Amino acid sequence: MIDTPFLVDQYCHGVLRTELGLGTFEAHLGRTGGPPAPGTTFFDTQTGFAVRRWCPPLLGLEPHCPPARYLARRRELGVLESGRRLLRATGISAYLVDTGLPGDLTGLPEIAAAGAADAHEIVRLELLAEQVADTSGTVEGFLANLAEAVHGAAGSAVAFTSVAGVRHGLALAPEPPGPGEVRGATGRWLAGRRVGGRLTDPVLLRHLLWIAVASGRPLQLHVGVDDPLLLNGFAAATAGLGTDLVLLHGYPYHRQAAHLASVFPHVYADLGPALAHTGAGAASVLAEILELAPFGKLLFSSGARGLPELHVVGARIFREALVRVLGGWVIDGAWCLTDAQRVAEMIASGNACRVYGLEKRARTR
Repeated sequence: MIDTPFLVDQYCHGVLRTELGLGTFEAHLGRTGGPPAPGTTFFDTQTGFAVRRWCPPLLGLEPHCPPARYLARRRELGVLESGRRLLRATGISAYLVDTGLPGDLTGLPEIAAAGAADAHEIVRLELLAEQVADTSGTVEGFLANLAEAVHGAAGSAVAFTSVAGVRHGLALAPEPPGPGEVRGATGRWLAGRRVGGRLTDPVLLRHLLWIAVASGRPLQLHVGVDDPLLLNGFAAATAGLGTDLVLLHGYPYHRQAAHLASVFPHVYADLGPALAHTGAGAASVLAEILELAPFGKLLFSSGARGLPELHVVGARIFREALVRVLGGWVIDGAWCLTDAQRVAEMIASGNACRVYGLEKRARTR
């Protein structure tokens, strides 16, 4: 039997501290920021069905119970107790948390305590730059403070993450921008920016990426909005510099992300929400990824945000898909059980421990 008792969730967010009504809870099941189509519900998705399958028993209900009954039980237990029960049932031993999202989300100490696990920070580059801009009055001051802020963050964070692909697209020029180009872009951005304004300038987004590359910390790139093959030039330009690139949220471009991981030694592919979004069909998606990517280049994550249920779903679906795919190959005689177990442990935790420099230890139950 293939077993993965130790999971490293290599990319996720905190969970909400507040009680949720049906509509608010449902909104967190959707893949977009908008509401469902009139007369429909996000519970009628693979993610919604997975939540109803895996989560009710953890709160003392039968699987697949109606959403309203599940949320009533959740409110009865309270947000802290229901979150604790859910997170501790995931088998996740370490959370790598992107702390760069707004909202009333738990921080590192809270999610670590609730999940009886370790928690480590991932620093979002664009938010860091925006915070620096809020306190920098000149171009020279901003650039100096930004370099210092990234250097300081590299001392405590396990990784940097970038949403440059979301804000501008992945078709950014691969080489670092020149100093004059950076100063000019900074001047234009600061002159037209209000406090709290978002960074979308392509020159500054590239500048941020290259500062992060110079730090030596792993750099996570959000790629699900575009074809990851557009990053081929950037991957080639950063090869041999000592910084690993992790491609996040590749679905529905998971095959392209897996291909890049197979071509470049420093590129890794995140399984992430690709499995949670596909639910009952996750084994097929996982098998496609395993066709292309070396097994030492794949990393588990839940990609969860807001709902502890999404951590549960991410972990349970990952395990189920892994058992179906690898177990099937063992039954067919293509693999032996020893190799299947070894690969399962690599993807579940070993690869992340290696990439992020984590100590592998058993989860406190």
